[in-house]
Amino acid sequence: MESTTTHCVVYVWRYSIIAEDVILEEKNCLLFTYGVTGSGKTYTMTGSPGQGGLLPRSLDMIFNSIGPYQAKRYPDDKNGMEVQNQVDALLDRQKRDSQTTVPKTPTTRRIDPEFADMISPEEACKADGVDEDSSYSVFVSYIEIYNNYIYDLLEETPIDPIKPKPPQSKILREDQNHNMYVAGCTEVEVKSTEEAFEVFWRGQKKRRIANTQLNRESSRSHSVFIIKLAQAPLDADGDNVLQDKNQVNVSQLCLVDLAGSERTSRTRAEGSRLREAGNINQSLMTLRTCIEVLRENQMCGTNKMVPYRDSKVTHLFKNYFDGEGKVRMVVCVNPKADDYEETLLVMRFAEMTQEVEVARPVDRPICGFAAGRRQRNQAFKEELTRRLEECGGPVDGSPTVLNQLLQSFPPLPPCVISGPNDDVTLPRLIEALEKRHKIRHMMIEEYNKTAKMLKSVLQEQDSNLLSKENFIQEQRGKLGEKEKMIQNQKNEIDRLEKKSKMLEYKIDILQKTTNIYEEDKRSLQQELESREQRLQREMSEKRRVETRMQGIVTDAKLKWEKECERRVNAKQLEMQNKLWVKDEKLKQLKAIVTEGKTENRQPQRPSRENDKVPAKRSASPSPVPVRLTDMRF
Repeated sequence: MESTTTHCVVYVWRYSIIAEDVILEEKNCLLFTYGVTGSGKTYTMTGSPGQGGLLPRSLDMIFNSIGPYQAKRYPDDKNGMEVQNQVDALLDRQKRDSQTTVPKTPTTRRIDPEFADMISPEEACKADGVDEDSSYSVFVSYIEIYNNYIYDLLEETPIDPIKPKPPQSKILREDQNHNMYVAGCTEVEVKSTEEAFEVFWRGQKKRRIANTQLNRESSRSHSVFIIKLAQAPLDADGDNVLQDKNQVNVSQLCLVDLAGSERTSRTRAEGSRLREAGNINQSLMTLRTCIEVLRENQMCGTNKMVPYRDSKVTHLFKNYFDGEGKVRMVVCVNPKADDYEETLLVMRFAEMTQEVEVARPVDRPICGFAAGRRQRNQAFKEELTRRLEECGGPVDGSPTVLNQLLQSFPPLPPCVISGPNDDVTLPRLIEALEKRHKIRHMMIEEYNKTAKMLKSVLQEQDSNLLSKENFIQEQRGKLGEKEKMIQNQKNEIDRLEKKSKMLEYKIDILQKTTNIYEEDKRSLQQELESREQRLQREMSEKRRVETRMQGIVTDAKLKWEKECERRVNAKQLEMQNKLWVKDEKLKQLKAIVTEGKTENRQPQRPSRENDKVPAKRSASPSPVPVRLTDMRF
């Protein structure tokens, strides 16, 4: 399924800055594109006809800057450069070509018009301030990292239709300068932007791509296009390259097109595609881990080991991350809504990488020759050509001076002897030769005087030059002391900056902690206020309930007091009735006892007062039993 989402590329730098660092500052530079799958990383790197990407623009700027100063040089097999003259370089090339079994592409090939139209003339640019007293050579190589194995995309292998051989993986090695390089990688010398881009396109055809649910041409490997720029100073005459390998400086620009991170739940990858996606995500995770460890070491002052060897990508470029070169990243963003989560992670990673700064000074070879040697040599050649055109002979003046000297001598007389008795010819000849001898002797004396005078002048000039050299040495010594002082101050400034950054980081952490505590305090205060309000509501409710209960208790108390009083009165009345009944019974018993004694005596009736009391008691209602359980509050 082809993705039709419009791609948006966020450029975080200008490509000319990287190219200028490679050409002028002689620094190693690393540029890589980063983003999710289908975000336009490969398009950003290569571009299209009429709209060149980063790679053709960088090549165009390099060749526009060093075009008049290119020289033929030959790379060795140990990631370095060897200075050779033209004859040795030509012999080595012929020997290498004779040992190669694969036929080469003819040198008189035609450049594809699409390659020539990648950069329009209006957009072409060049670096100002290129060292004119140096010769330059450009070599390119193209590799890919597939399933954590390195393959050479420019390697030409014989085609066997019966039993095709798979490409052989390469290994990483470390050179004498502790720089990582791919052993046995093909390096091609190029002389123009079109030729270099044609070499790139030849390797691009071998790169592994596949069709996924998110991208029809998804890169399944990380590609690395390496541009090596060899710079060698000219000799004192400004004509030939200085035959000193230590003076050769090699800077390289690595353009890396990282494969995009992807989720298998969206791509629905299976089999080999699933394995490729796992290796891609693992290598990108290792890159992120290395950046995080570098940032932690920088911010916190720790010295944790960075896991470069966990992936071929980070292992190949570990020198760049350690500070031996500049690293720049182009973030590619897809505005598609489905990629929001992956894009958010990419932008967070990009924000984190901006806080990582690792710098290390690079020692550059110092050439003691005066500047402008090439221009002086060119001016001398032009003057020589002009004099040759004017005089029609050699310009050193030796034949002309010889003719003038011969003409200043007296002419020789005729040397023909007429006979044995001729005594005139020989004496004339002897006299002429003696005159010439005297003139020659005088010229020799004059020459010796001139030579002595010239020698004294040269000695004087040598003494002046020696005094000036001594003065220069003293000034260099003072300059060295000043440079040491400046370097110490720079180191102190770097230390203070690191300390300041660490303190700023700690202050940031403390500020965040304070903000967290303040938020907790505010939340606790709000909770406390809410609880106090709830407590006040509960207290008011409690007081209202207490007031209500007090009213209920008071009413119940009054009610019970009345009930108790009523019950007490009823009980008293009942006891009085019982007492009266007992008194009556006792009286009757007493009457029965005393009846025998007084038979004729009738019993006395009680008084009216006594009659009224029982009547009043009988009139009172009988007490009603009341149970306490019937009372409800």
